[in-house]
Formats: sequence, structure tokens, C-alpha cells
Amino acid sequence: MSTPFPFTAVVGQDDLRLALLLNAVSPAVGGVLVRGEKGTAKSTAVRALSALMPEVGVVPECRFSCDPGSPDPACPDGPHAPGTAGRSRPARMVELPVGASEDRLVGALDIERALSEGVKAFEPGLLAAAHRGILYVDEVNLLHDHLVDLLLDAAAMGASYVEREGVSVRHAARFLLVGTMNPEEGELRPQLLDRFGLTVEVAASREPDQRVEVVRRRLAYDADPAGFAARWADEEADVRARIVAARELLPSVRLGDGALRQIAATCAAFEVDGMRADIVMARTATALAAWAGRTDVLAEDVRQAALLALPHRRRRNPFDAPGLDEDKLDETLEEFSGDDEPDPDPDPDQGPDGPGGGGGQPEPDDGPQGDDTGATPEAGQDGQPQPSGAGEQSAVRSAEPFRTKVLSVPGIGEGAAGRRSRARTEHGRTTGSRRPRGTLTKLHLAATVQAAAPHQRARGRSGPGLVVRRDDLRQATREGREGNLVLFVVDASGSMAARQRMSAVKGAVLSLLLDAYQRRDKVGLVTFRGSGADVALPPTSSVDAAAARLESLPTGGRTPLAAGLLRAHDVLRVERLRDPARRPLVVLVTDGRATGGPEPVALAGRAARLFAAEGVASVVVDCEAGPVRLGLAGQLAGELGGTAVTLDELRADSIAGLVRDVQGTSRRAA
Repeated sequence: MSTPFPFTAVVGQDDLRLALLLNAVSPAVGGVLVRGEKGTAKSTAVRALSALMPEVGVVPECRFSCDPGSPDPACPDGPHAPGTAGRSRPARMVELPVGASEDRLVGALDIERALSEGVKAFEPGLLAAAHRGILYVDEVNLLHDHLVDLLLDAAAMGASYVEREGVSVRHAARFLLVGTMNPEEGELRPQLLDRFGLTVEVAASREPDQRVEVVRRRLAYDADPAGFAARWADEEADVRARIVAARELLPSVRLGDGALRQIAATCAAFEVDGMRADIVMARTATALAAWAGRTDVLAEDVRQAALLALPHRRRRNPFDAPGLDEDKLDETLEEFSGDDEPDPDPDPDQGPDGPGGGGGQPEPDDGPQGDDTGATPEAGQDGQPQPSGAGEQSAVRSAEPFRTKVLSVPGIGEGAAGRRSRARTEHGRTTGSRRPRGTLTKLHLAATVQAAAPHQRARGRSGPGLVVRRDDLRQATREGREGNLVLFVVDASGSMAARQRMSAVKGAVLSLLLDAYQRRDKVGLVTFRGSGADVALPPTSSVDAAAARLESLPTGGRTPLAAGLLRAHDVLRVERLRDPARRPLVVLVTDGRATGGPEPVALAGRAARLFAAEGVASVVVDCEAGPVRLGLAGQLAGELGGTAVTLDELRADSIAGLVRDVQGTSRRAA
């Protein structure tokens, strides 16, 4: 086992270091979520923390790390007599792989022995190993939904439950949850996001001297890990001793009514949901005071606690960047500081509006003169009108997103767990049974009994118990929901360039992106305009990255519809090799016009029929507007073998009907 990188040797990352140390002082703070770009030493700092954690006393031979002073009465290895002699060991740091199975996380129960012998033969999982230690999840935003649910349950109850067909095992599972993630790869579920007490943003330093020091220390560590750790051993010991002292001081720290009012006022001012933020801030401020060696919580502790505990709780949708307005924070803390001293006298050289204000008339607007609307949507850079589609125009803001109706892929898939289309999954509604392939995870009790019943006499059954053998066991087959690859193909040509129209189109795509985030889809974005098509965003789990690309999308030029479809077809072909189980759903946003290249209409039709031939589910969002409509989007949907819907029909509260499952299966088969 390699020597861990010393925590005190991590360069920079002050907020990250402080957040981890506060949790070491007071695990009740609730853990840390570390967000940052790749290559910023997130994992290095977290793994180094384990060496600083004080040792824990455990009951010998207990696989569940029971405390000798207060053993868990329901421990599967118990009961342990109170006052049992214990032993000390280092606090564990357990890593949860993103691809771990449910049994690996919570533990496995031997169903065959439970049915035939009535014995609870239980093999503990990672939650048991992490009890009274650290549970670390790298790339926590990529964790499967069913594992997230199990983590949420364990974090909320401080215990893990394993149940298999009426046979259950419970054990304590209280741990410090630490997760790292790269936001470019997708955001975290709101429920799990709120479970992390603190969050920090990390980024690589732009200072050359600091970058040089990072490289120097890393190379020194790689050349001689043991020698490098020995050089930092004294500093590590000092930090460890300071953590122990802060833990001992923690019960004596006083959180006064003034600090509590500041905490409550801050959470109310930033409109965070629920009361967890208030509690986390109180615990964090108390830990900050103990870490500083004080017995009173000061305003500076409350401010620092807010900066660590509130940013990730301010997000209202996945497109909001986490953060906190520090000016507003300071104003709130000042207002509820209880300081009755009068404000200092204003500078006589300043007017009521600041330097040079003088209380006079406001300065004239330096913005463009003329009417309220400025240049027309068709105006070029020189302010002169241009024909529609003649040149590029600046991006317009999207309209407000709305709740969309559900679009799903027909049939039953076997892709990654999600919330969009029907699929065979490990979790969901039981639909049948089969012989297990490998480890049995979900027993179908009725089918197992039915398979074992005819052989009881031949097996010499004499008592009430059922004689069950491995061949009798049946795995339950279940139907749930999967996430899909939603590939947006957006027409950004001149025919879509009217500002109100493009704003509505972007609002609709943004609404579908929000729906894709909630349904755990991967998304991609292809745009076409002018002379060709571009992959604005390759398929990714980062829905907010797609939203950012959408907002900056310019419009103008001709409509190379065929090029857009062919580029989308290439994207699907490559993605099918990477993730063959994930089924695609193409959402084409256009008015159906095709004006780019030779024979644009015929070429677009041939490109559309490629999707129909391969059975790719598709929806055409018809953006045609005006009193006279050509219905080209509907014709294009027919070529694709999909469905056409208007922007109005896309709304969940629309009166117009929308078939939820993408139609056209029989048409494609024909």
C-alpha cells in the first residue's frame, strides 16, 4: 500500500482544507462536497485527511465497529456486553466506486441459507466498513440513482437496513460523507446535494509560483513517498493534535442568541429550503470557534459558515451556478449584529449618491439612442437592414422554461437507470422470474417455492422447513425506467431568427433540457445554419453545459437541414459504440424549411429516412409561425418515422393532445 500524500503538503485550496478539518473536528457538520475541474487535487486532499482523523475505539472482532462504551444493541455481531474491553485503530476511509452494486454497498444476505436453515448469514458492505469513519465517493455525480437512495437513507437514519423477502438485518452506519465531482460531467440530485453539510469550489491556481510549487512537491513525492511524508510528519502531528484539542473544546463552545439570530436571518435572506441549512451553519460556526481555540462563536464564524454551507443550497434549477452574494451576506450580518452604534458621519465631499453624486439629475443613458427596441432583428453589424438569413445575428435570451409533457422511447430497453422510458432494471415493478445469472440479488419467492415444491419428498424433507437448493432459486425480473440519450438538433438559420420566435424556441429547448436533467438523461446538441452543422455539445451528463451552449447560440444564414440530420446521425453512430444499451431520442427543433445545398428538400428527406430505417425514436418540434403555415415539419416527422408537436403542444398544461410515447413503431416496421 502506497504512502498517502501528506495533508499539510497540499498547496493552496484553503477553503477545501478548512472544510475537511471542520468535519474532522465535528463530524456532525455533515460532510463535504468538493466541486472542481479535473486535475485540482480534490481526491489527493480527501484521501490525505484520513491520516489526521483521531483513532476510534472498537469492540474486538466486531465487523461493524461498535463503540465499547455504547455498543449497538442491534449489532448483527452482538449483543456486546456494556464495558467490553476495546481496542483502538485508525479511523477508516472507505471508497465507494461509482459502479458498485447494491450488495457491495449495504452488504449481502445468503438467501439460500435464510430460507432453508433460518440463518441470517450476512456479509457486511461498505456502509458497515465506513461506520465511525469516512465514506468517500469520487465522481459522486455519476453515482447510480439506487445507490444514491441507499446513501440518503443511511445518512438520514444513521443505520443501514438490508431486507430480502422478509429477512432483514440492521446495523449502525454513521459516517463522514465526502464527495468529489467535476460539474462538467453533470450535476448532483438535489436530495443528495442537500445532504452534504458543506461545499467548496476548487480551481487550479493561475499564479506561476504556486503552480511551480505544486509540481515540485508532486515530483518529490513520486520520487520518494516515504521520505516526503517523513519531512511533513511533524506538521501532520501538530494538525492532528489541534483536531483532538478542538474536539475536546467543542462541548464548551457557546452559541449565543445573537449568533443564532444571524444564522436564521442569513438563511431566510437567501431563501434556502428547509431548516437543515440553519442547523449545519450552527454546527459549522461552533466547529470554527473550537478550531480557533475559542469558547464563543463570533460574527466572523457565522460568515465563514455561511460561505461553506449555503452556496449549494441556493440552486433553484440545474442551470443556476452555486454561489453566494457576499455583499448581501455582509449586509444581513450587519443588520442583525446587535450593534447599536450610529453609522459614521458621511464624507462632506460626497453627496447622497456617493462621490460626485450631488443629488442632481441622473446621468443620461450611454446606451443606444432611438426607440426602445433598438435595431430590428434583421439588422446587420452596420445597423442596416439585411434580408432574413443573410448574416449572423447575436444570440437572444431564452424565454422562461416551462414544464413539458413526457417524451419517451417506445418498447422496453435495458439502459442505465433513469426516469424516462420503460426498461428492464434491478429496481421497479416485478414482472416475472428467471434463473439467476451469477449472484442472486432479487429473489422471486413464489417462483422459488414453486420450483422447490415438487422435490421435497425426493430430498427427504421431514420437518416444517423447505429444502431449497441452488437450482430452485429464481431471480425476479423487474420493469422500471431508464435514462436515454436525448440529442437536440436545433435549426439556427435565418428563418428562425426573429427575436421573439428564437427566444420561444430556446425556452422550449431549455424546458426539455430541464426535463432531461430530472429524468437522468444524457444530452447532446447539434446546430445547423449557414453552410453546415456543428456539434455544439457532444453527448454528456452535464445538462447545464448544454443550457450554456444554447444561450450563446447565434442565428442567421441558410437552412442546411440535411447537414444537421447527417451530423446528428454521425453523433448517434459514435455514441452507439460507446454506450450500446442507452437508447436515443432525437428532438429536432425546426420549422421544416430546407434551403442549403443542391436539392435541399430531397436531400433532407433521404437523411431523415436513415433514422427511420434504424428505428431511432424522434420528435419534431414545429416552430413554424404566422397565419400561413406550410406544414413542412409534419412532413419531415413522417420521413423520420416520428411525431410532430408544436411549441404550444409541448407544454404539460396544454389542451392540445400529445402522445407520450413516441409514435411510429409500426410505421418503421412497415
